[in-house]
Amino acid sequence: MKLLTGNELGSGAVTWWTGSGWSIHVEDAVDVGEGGESILHAEEGARRVNAPYIIDAIPTPEGPRPAHIKDRVRALGPTVRPDLTLKPADPAAGDWII
Repeated sequence: MKLLTGNELGSGAVTWWTGSGWSIHVEDAVDVGEGGESILHAEEGARRVNAPYIIDAIPTPEGPRPAHIKDRVRALGPTVRPDLTLKPADPAAGDWII
């Protein structure tokens, strides 16, 4: 499974491609498959997202889970202020990092 991620231009928040737009919630992300590069270039060219890139992910019943630790941390939000982290649909999201 492949996901497209980047950052919002205005806020810098981590965003995930939903198939029709962008969401700050990783569980909204869809598999971009082999067409990911064309979506990436179109969205970056239209200046809807900053520094987009494609990542590997693992499908789970709660939604996609980034395969790499860096992107798992990005999906959960800031690590220095737990009160600012996102609350993903996966109740075991805390185990993503370990």
